[in-house]
Amino acid sequence: MQRSVPRRAVLLGALGLAACGRGAEPADAPKAAPASAMTLEDAVAGVWRTPQDKARDAARHPVESLRFWGLAPGQTVVEFWPGSGWYTDILAPYLAANRGKLHAANLELREPVDPSTRQVVEAYRKRFEADPKLYGRINFTAFGPTSGPVAPDASADLVLFLRNVHNWMAAGLAEKAFRDAFAALKPGGVLGVEEHRAAPGGVQDPLAADGYVQQAYMTQLASEAGFAADGASEVNANPKDTRDHPFGVWTLPPVRRSSLRGQPDDPSFDHARYDTIGESDRMTLRFVKPR
Repeated sequence: MQRSVPRRAVLLGALGLAACGRGAEPADAPKAAPASAMTLEDAVAGVWRTPQDKARDAARHPVESLRFWGLAPGQTVVEFWPGSGWYTDILAPYLAANRGKLHAANLELREPVDPSTRQVVEAYRKRFEADPKLYGRINFTAFGPTSGPVAPDASADLVLFLRNVHNWMAAGLAEKAFRDAFAALKPGGVLGVEEHRAAPGGVQDPLAADGYVQQAYMTQLASEAGFAADGASEVNANPKDTRDHPFGVWTLPPVRRSSLRGQPDDPSFDHARYDTIGESDRMTLRFVKPR
């Protein structure tokens, strides 16, 4: 004779099977993105950033730009020539809080070392080594004429060229910068570029003496290094920029040059027109290292 199973046991068994069914996932189910301990908005709003740096957020759009380039928790990022650290002050805390890694490829110190170059590099290092709890442990490397890898080969998710390509063109380093970035990136990794944009259709000055670069020329440099174009954003565009300034792009804020490089400032120079323009018109591009 078949034994009857108590109704309560049947219900418990059914509930147990249902729970097992809810817990099981197909092997190829998409994985949720890791929770962020610090959001990008948190990093940009950070109290450690100076009021002067925050005042430029409206012109530089760090949240929108970094999101366009694909910054995410857990990434390894390389920042070329970080200057005084405007972007590092955002990147380093974000990456440190989210188990990421930052390589800062600063100016190369070559003998005989220029005192002003040494001062920039040492001030940057001192500033960002002072608070490892906030900034994490940045890997300080270098980029220049004779520098080696900016990061271990094929280790980076994102490399950033932030308003520096014109400097490298003037120094004959642009091609090397793209090659070094390509070597540092993983297959599928992204090169993010922000640069002063020349009027389209013109002839590119190979030295970029006025600080402006043709967007087509930028794409050519990337392509020659092996990159594929992967997107463009107008987030940093400024249609008011006429690009015909007496001291190049540096006539505009934030530099506000009033005389030729190396000469004393001209106290009679009228900045009003250039201050009204604001910061330069800039291209914001994304390139990818093919898989």
